[in-house]
This record gives sequence, structure tokens and C-alpha cells, in this order.
Amino acid sequence: MKKRIFGLFPSILCIAALTGCDLTEKTDLKKTELQKVEMVVWGAEEDTELMNQIIENFQINYQGEADFQILFEVQGESQCKDALIGGLEDGADVFTFADDQLNALAAAGALDPIENVDKIRDRNLSSAVQAVTINNQLYAYPLTADNGYFLYYNKEYITEEQVKTLDGILEAAAANGKLFTMDWSSAWYVYSFFGNTGLQVGLNNDGITNYCTWNQIDGDIQGIDVAEAMLQIAKNPGFASHTDQEFLEGVKNGSVIAGVSGVWNSVAIKEVWGENTGATKLPTYSCNGRQVQMASFSGCKLIGVNAYSEHPKWASKLAEWITNEENQRLRFEMRRQGPSNIAVADSEEIKQSPEIVALLEQSEFSQLQRIGGKFWDPVSKFAESMAAGNPSNQSLQDQLDEMAEGVSAR
Repeated sequence: MKKRIFGLFPSILCIAALTGCDLTEKTDLKKTELQKVEMVVWGAEEDTELMNQIIENFQINYQGEADFQILFEVQGESQCKDALIGGLEDGADVFTFADDQLNALAAAGALDPIENVDKIRDRNLSSAVQAVTINNQLYAYPLTADNGYFLYYNKEYITEEQVKTLDGILEAAAANGKLFTMDWSSAWYVYSFFGNTGLQVGLNNDGITNYCTWNQIDGDIQGIDVAEAMLQIAKNPGFASHTDQEFLEGVKNGSVIAGVSGVWNSVAIKEVWGENTGATKLPTYSCNGRQVQMASFSGCKLIGVNAYSEHPKWASKLAEWITNEENQRLRFEMRRQGPSNIAVADSEEIKQSPEIVALLEQSEFSQLQRIGGKFWDPVSKFAESMAAGNPSNQSLQDQLDEMAEGVSAR
């Protein structure tokens, strides 16, 4: 018996060895069987460091569930739609874009409705949820709620009372030999003068063409009233129509003490004005014998998932990860961009940020930018004429009619 057992022992060792080899092979096989997930993320150049950090943390969080190879590539948010529609199958799996591109992207089949609707609605500001919604369907993930503009001013020269009206701001600027600036070459900013007057602009039901009543000749405020108000502002020695870059240069060289801009300039302005940096909603302006609150376009940055992604589930997970509470908080810390996430928006850090508070104040007088491409050039042409003092001496009503016709062109 002892012999028999002894005789079997090598066989047992062999079986054990083989079994051990088999287990090792299975373990190695399991490691090699992890799904290879290659994805590309598009975003702004200024977001490179932030996005790479977010992507790295995503891969750490889901390590062991897939073999990730995620690459961040720079792609301007404002050109994202054109770059993506030019080749959907070759485009990024996940991408950052401005909300005014949502309709076109959805219509082109670039975006599928997202699945976790209730979670997105519960976690984000209602305005941000509206920005990702088409016909009650959500097509993207809200990332920021700060794509708008407000007033920056230097407290050394302008009082809290003066800053309430454009008349007061211009008076302070002229008295000090300084300037208030606003970009009238950009139709985006020019909307401010028309938005709260009862005059209308927006998308037709086709989602492509516009309607425009900015040339209206009846009502409490007519188009010509706004045009005349703009001419009066343009004549003031305390005003200049400057681009955003020129505004910032004026802040740095001391010639500008107030201007309309957005959160993207907050750090640079604070470096110059320091404790004298003020930020608030846009002022009222004089129009047809009354004070009219200046309006604004508002908008959000969104994260989209390419409907043609080879890894739709992982792309959706990554999009949700980029926009979650933790990473929106990180985005504010690193890039000072205003969150769409409710919890972050209500945090003490945000409440201590004057520019974000100003944006939230202005949101009461803003509307989502939902306009077709024919809007921009006619409005810019009209406003540049006003900024120059109407050098052609063409009838204001004629110019308003031409603008409205151009905006509404099919």
C-alpha cells in the first residue's frame, strides 16, 4: 500500500503542476482578454492640462475593466460642429462644443439621445438642461453655464451707483479721460441693446432660418429708437467699440476702466485692477426716454458623444465623468469656468467669485443663443455703422430694414 501511494505521488505532483500551469494560463488569458478601448477626446487648447488630468483619473477609476488608450486632441469649441460633420466616423468619440451647435449636430445624426436623463436633470441648472434639450430629448451633457457676458469695472473710478446705468459709466469714464468699451463688431454683444425692448429675433421652426423684428416701426420701442440710442452712446467721449482683445489691452495700459466681457478674462483683469476689480450685471441704457435693462445671450459648453463611436458605452461613461460634480469643481479651480452642476454652483467658492455671481445676476436678463447663421454679418454691419457715427448718412430705418432682411434671409 505504501508502495502504491508512493508510486502515485509523482502523478499527483504532475497533476498539481499541470493544474497550476492551467490556472496561471487562465489568469494571463484573462488579462489579455480585456477589451481594448481606444478613444479620442476633443477640447479647447486652454483645457489641455485639465482634460488630461480628468482622463487620467477616469482610467485609474476604471482600471481592470478595459485596456484604455484615450488621447486628448485640441479642437476649438466654436469650430467643433464643422470639424465633426466633415467626417463623423473619423471624428472624436467625446467632444466639447458650444450649445448653439446642438441642433445642427443632432440633425446631422452626430448625437444620439442620452440615456441617464433623470440624473442629468437632477444634477444641473435648469438653464443648462434646457441647453441640451431638443423636443424633450437630452442630446449632450452640460459642462459649464458661463458662456455669457457681463460688466467689468474699476472701482477706483466708478461708484456702485454709477455702474447701474450706462449713462453713469460713460460719465465717469469721460470725466477721467478713460473708456468704457464694448465690441459692436460682434453681433453676439449687439443683442444687448435689442433683447429687452420687445423687438424679437430667433429661429424659425425649420431650425435654420431666422425671424427678426428689429426694424419694427410700431410699439413702445421701435427699431429706430435703439439705433438712435446707439448713436448717442457712440458719440460719447467715454465710449469706444473695441474687440475683446483690445478691451484687455486697454485694461492693461490703463485706458479702459469698464467693459463688457466674460469669465475668460477674469484672471487677467484681476492681475491689473487687483482689489479694485468689480463685476456686475449689465447696466441699463437710455432709449426713447426710458432706462432699458441691457440683455445678453447666454450659453453653455457641452460634452457630446459621437453617435459613430466604436465604444458608445465607454464614451458615455467618459462624458459623464468629465461633467460630474468633482470635475466641474476642478474645472472651476483650474480654469475659473462657471459650473452647470447645482451643487458646485451653490458652493462657497462660487459665491466668492464676483464674475460668476455677476453672470448669475445677468442670467435673469439673458436668453439662450438660438439663431441661424444669417444673423451675424447683417447685425455686425449695422452696429459698426452706428459705432462709426453713421458715416454714410443712410436713413436709420433703411439700415434697420436691410439688417432685418439679411438676418431673415433664406
